[in-house]
Amino acid sequence: MFSVGIISVRTQKMNPFFVEEREFKSVCALIYESLVTLDDDYRPQPCIAESWDESNDGSTWTFHLRKDVTFHDGARLTAYDVNATLNQILTLAEAGQGQYATLKYMIKKIQVKDESTITITASRKYYGFLYSMTFPILKESEVAADNPIGSGPYYLQAFSPGDYIYLTAYDAWWRNPPSISQINVVLFASNKELINAYEYNRIDAVVTRSSNAAQYSRSATSLSISYRTQQLETLMINRTSFPLDDPAVRQAIRYAVNPDLLLSDAYQGMATRTDTPLPRGTWMYQDHETAYEYNPEKARQVLNEAGWVPSLEDTILHKVVDGKTRNLHVRLFVYEEQDNSVRVEAANLIADQLTQVGFGVTVTSMTFSAAAEKLSAGSFDLCLAAFQMDPVPDPGFLLMRSNTCNYGRYSSSGMEECFSRLRSSPSFTEYQNALYAVQDQFAQDIPFICLYYRTGTILTRKMFTTARDIREPDLFRGIESYHY
Repeated sequence: MFSVGIISVRTQKMNPFFVEEREFKSVCALIYESLVTLDDDYRPQPCIAESWDESNDGSTWTFHLRKDVTFHDGARLTAYDVNATLNQILTLAEAGQGQYATLKYMIKKIQVKDESTITITASRKYYGFLYSMTFPILKESEVAADNPIGSGPYYLQAFSPGDYIYLTAYDAWWRNPPSISQINVVLFASNKELINAYEYNRIDAVVTRSSNAAQYSRSATSLSISYRTQQLETLMINRTSFPLDDPAVRQAIRYAVNPDLLLSDAYQGMATRTDTPLPRGTWMYQDHETAYEYNPEKARQVLNEAGWVPSLEDTILHKVVDGKTRNLHVRLFVYEEQDNSVRVEAANLIADQLTQVGFGVTVTSMTFSAAAEKLSAGSFDLCLAAFQMDPVPDPGFLLMRSNTCNYGRYSSSGMEECFSRLRSSPSFTEYQNALYAVQDQFAQDIPFICLYYRTGTILTRKMFTTARDIREPDLFRGIESYHY
């Protein structure tokens, strides 16, 4: 038996379409399976679909299902279950609900050929489509059930919301019988309770994003496993507000901000630096190290060349614009997460760094909902904001003209061309090169500043996996085959 603790106070049912906490998704991944899975290199591999065919330059994808997969009640998983699952996801998406709502941008038509074959016509004709096929498959008759059965290595034995989840090995699993017979998931309301339970040996492992976990990184009796989350931290820049409508000012901010200092001082190392919207260290990432260097002296030089000069009265730079003297002053908004004050600390560090090169900065902390209103209305200068990135490597929602999260009002014909190319690249090589082109344009335009992907920690007394890349939402990937 293996016992693990996670934070969960809101999720009331196991249906993966309505899970509210991110760690809870990793529990669901032990119960439900998808057409496609992602390997240690973040590349699509067969799962329920043993193979697939792409035709018409990415327009249609035909998936051939394994014939030996059964749900936990013994019924065979078929293409009709996949079809019912997809239709339920799309129905929820139209109502603004569900965890897999981005599928509505991917799918144009679904056609069941037979029990083992399903063809999907894609709205976006690209390699990224395969990444959207990682949704959990439910039984046709249970897609709307509170606790539907799955086909994964473990079945749900018992679930008490806010208290516990008991998972038992499914011995008829199509791969091999799981080596760990039972997994008990204990649900906690706070990180303090979670860490205390681990300290007093009440559980074998905990999953946490709290910086307090850093104290266990060098423990002789505990393993500390870092995992990558899907949370991208950014410094949003409103390109339509003064003085950020000046390209030199935006470039100076890029030079003045030191993400490495933020990582060490605010986040205690619990994040991974990235200079683009794609995660560093993966096949997706295009390195432009020199374009993103920390260089406060260069920041001062860029500002001076753009006409920003010191004031006799104070240290804030100023410039004469339309006959009026304007100060180099910006408002920096920040919202905080529950049980986690690191983002406010990071915002204050950024303010200090900007002040050192001649900015005047006012930091305002607010609720998430208030910050969301400010971003949507464009009523901000700078905002330290986080985004939950989709499994599909496609940051268009942040960068394309008038898209949902393009809060900085960024507009670039070059970037539009990059995404047009990306979304018509059905092969891996074409897709990778198109992502590189997106990042080349990003380095040139500085739409906003990417800082890092947040990381979390699994503290455990028992190693439970051989997976090389541990990431959300598959934190327990490989636990079913690990022998300890």
